Amino acid sequence: MAAEPTTGRHKVYLGMAPGVGKTYAMLEEGQDLRGAGEDVVIGVLETHGRSDTARVAEGLEVVARRTIAYRGVELEEMNLPALLRRAPAICLIDELAHTNAPGVEHAKRYEDVADVVAAGIDVVSTMNVQHLESLNDLVAELSGVRVRETVPDRVLAGADEVVLVDITPGELLARLREGRVYPPERIDAALNNFFTVENLVSLREVALRQVAESVGAQRIAYAGAVGTREESLQSAATQAVGDRLLALVEPNPQAQRLIRRAWRSAARLGADLDVLWVRSSRDMSDADERGLAALRQLVSLLGAELHIIDSDDIERAVAEFAAERGSTYVLMGRPRPASGLGRLREPLPMRLIRRLEGVDLRVVADRAQRPEREG
Repeated sequence: MAAEPTTGRHKVYLGMAPGVGKTYAMLEEGQDLRGAGEDVVIGVLETHGRSDTARVAEGLEVVARRTIAYRGVELEEMNLPALLRRAPAICLIDELAHTNAPGVEHAKRYEDVADVVAAGIDVVSTMNVQHLESLNDLVAELSGVRVRETVPDRVLAGADEVVLVDITPGELLARLREGRVYPPERIDAALNNFFTVENLVSLREVALRQVAESVGAQRIAYAGAVGTREESLQSAATQAVGDRLLALVEPNPQAQRLIRRAWRSAARLGADLDVLWVRSSRDMSDADERGLAALRQLVSLLGAELHIIDSDDIERAVAEFAAERGSTYVLMGRPRPASGLGRLREPLPMRLIRRLEGVDLRVVADRAQRPEREG
């Protein structure tokens, strides 16, 4: 009988910002494994002109990239078919959040990694915490920079090992000033924008918390895998009476912030998340259509579930849905100010509180204050 095919393992080096040493740590591990006789190759490496990084990669086999022509420009991308044909034991793949050029197998590098792992190849990869999808709004609030390339949380949650590459903000700023992070012409702009002490302190805290949550989740998964039958029954009973979150949204830009906050709350509680829009009988505008498409994309990316109920009685629709799904928490954004006779009506949160017996209701504030820059 043929042996069952096995998947590879995925290890992620996570950092708070560029320049902390994630890629360097990945390459050092590759060199150690090569020295121990393992078959190691570099699938893709982004040195960003850093001589120290290039130096530690010397001697490691590299799978040559392929060139993709796009809008009159030639772009180099990881050669996924060549890598799968080479079939090493271990592959080093830098920058999980990278967006591939159109025309290759997948839109994102983390999807390439999934194929490599599925082929039975171990992958060691890197990413910065600000690229995690559910942290997108928080990072924008902390730094004023809106990160456009993101990785679904399930990718990090599904990794077999997450290692934090941590240095102090002072050490990172010293590296930046010495030209070890960016070329000289970019240093002043970096120091005046993303690389401030306040931003780095906040991002370091976020990275530390993220790894702590990942370790906690892995401990729970491991305990479930090796527990006795009695422990399994206890776990099942706990899950049966556990929490379930419901995010009440409308198809507008603020909904994405609410969904990310709700997803992270659900992740901390180990709970499922439903996303609900109660659609009124009024005609949908073009803005509604665009907002709904964005909602569907984000909910799918996070692995939640979007529900749409057609009703002009929002309190009743929410209460019935929450009872059906067993929701224990409802999260909603701050209601828009009422106008006309609507100002005489009781606010929606108060109406919901009376309808949602045994359910906690949380009104999530919009903390975005300063203008955002793209990053």
